[in-house]
Amino acid sequence: MISKSSIHIFYQDKSDDYLLPYSDSTSIENLAHCIAVLYYFNVPPNEIQKRLALIKPVSMRLEVKKGINGCLLVDDTYNNDVAGLEMSLDFMSSLPGKDKSIILSDIHQSALLEGELTKQISEILLSKGVRKFVGIGPMLSANKRVFSELKAEKKFFPDTENFLHHFSDEMFNREKVLIKGSRSFTFEKIVSRLQEKVHGTVLEIDLNAVVSNLNYFKSKLKPGVKLMAMVKALAYGGGSDEIASVLQYHNLDYLAVAYVDEGVQLRKAGVSLPIMVMNPSPESFDLLIQNNLEPEIYSPMLLKKWLGFLQGNPSSIHIKVETGMNRLGFDEEQLDELVDVLKTNTNLTVVSIFSHLASADKEDHDAFSKLQAEKLLKFSEKIKRALTQKPLIHILNSAGILKFPEMQLDMVRLGIGLYGIDPELKENPELESVFSLKTTISQLKMVMPEETVGYGRLGKSDKPMKIATLSIGYADGYSRAFSNGVGQFYIGGARARVVGNVCMDMTMIDVTGLDVSENDKVLVYGKELSLIEVATWINTIPYEILTNTGPRVRKVYHIESV
Repeated sequence: MISKSSIHIFYQDKSDDYLLPYSDSTSIENLAHCIAVLYYFNVPPNEIQKRLALIKPVSMRLEVKKGINGCLLVDDTYNNDVAGLEMSLDFMSSLPGKDKSIILSDIHQSALLEGELTKQISEILLSKGVRKFVGIGPMLSANKRVFSELKAEKKFFPDTENFLHHFSDEMFNREKVLIKGSRSFTFEKIVSRLQEKVHGTVLEIDLNAVVSNLNYFKSKLKPGVKLMAMVKALAYGGGSDEIASVLQYHNLDYLAVAYVDEGVQLRKAGVSLPIMVMNPSPESFDLLIQNNLEPEIYSPMLLKKWLGFLQGNPSSIHIKVETGMNRLGFDEEQLDELVDVLKTNTNLTVVSIFSHLASADKEDHDAFSKLQAEKLLKFSEKIKRALTQKPLIHILNSAGILKFPEMQLDMVRLGIGLYGIDPELKENPELESVFSLKTTISQLKMVMPEETVGYGRLGKSDKPMKIATLSIGYADGYSRAFSNGVGQFYIGGARARVVGNVCMDMTMIDVTGLDVSENDKVLVYGKELSLIEVATWINTIPYEILTNTGPRVRKVYHIESV
């Protein structure tokens, strides 16, 4: 018996429930086979659940890219088969936006006859709600009559070159476009035409790593504990729409954003998960209601304003209490007033009561973290006396999830750990790197000892240097603090230091002795150059570097499985 994210197994008069890390039908079937084999070898249920949480996805090599005219491209130009087509369409459905289009090539090496194969393709496109279909190849063109029942705009071309010859920028506009073709059709040419051309610097986001990190933290939770993911500040710079859509696909319980406009954007992107807004303002109260967002209420004044706005209408809220962070939250002496207000305003549904650990990532503050949890439990018991419903209680952040299993309570909040950064800022082999920032070499030149490099003539050497000028600067979020040898890049299997001052749009590095060429890719941070290490060079934290990524930096999303 299968539900959206769990499976109920009956075997030899026993039954067990398992949480599944994936929710698409193909993955569920594969996981069911895995569970059956484990039962055969008498693996105990608790061990099966542990292994399920650690399952890695099967490679599909999808990339999500920004396209022209506000389009979102799903680049799947690696292979083409019927099963992969369904999975790619399912993944595209999980992304922000409504209108779905597909550019599809002939499918080679199928056991089906052409008529049967095209009929099956047509039925799949119809079931997935495709609005626009471009078929490329002699088979699809010869059988276009089969697609008569597909209620979509349809165009057919004999080959890729013919499509590109007839292509115009107006063909696609503000829609999701799946580009799926066999390698022989060279669909990368189509991707190149459709992709937005903005900047040589690219932030690559590995959505598989996001899912892997999510499952890693899920494996640490006790049964029944809910999980809220932080997607504030554009999901720490990674793009909240895309990451939230993937989290929704994997059946997360809650999302949290800092401000109302972030939540509104997620709703526009089609995200329907419950969303807590951590810092609501009175001027945006109407948007909270219109977009079904749930405010964090942290003070008597904010509560009074919210009730005045509601005028007796119902609302779900989250109560934050102060336990030691001294940032936002009801102080202990304000709880009696809070209880009285909640008793007389039964239109309010308190979804959760929570607080925030001030220093969970520091071992020498563990006693203080436990004291904060004790205060939360004490304060929440007092508040719950005024309620008819049972609110969720939560305090753990990423660091707390790893360190304090006894404090998981009803829900935990996953932030930086979701994005592959250990909250204690140490290398953790269990977490996968989500972000890779890459730039390109614009020009190479030789600089003699008597010459200088960059503003202020601070880049100097007593021997000839080969200088590479990179298309990244402080306007892209690469801090000026990396100037004059502080920052390093990874290229050609080696590290290369910054020479002179970082400019607004460019940075110069010393590539003397390295075999590099113009237009080569250069790693700013990623797997070979840890973001944690990069942050230490300028005495900051990974959060700051991620959230400072400039708006002109292109984002490319990689996915190897749905």
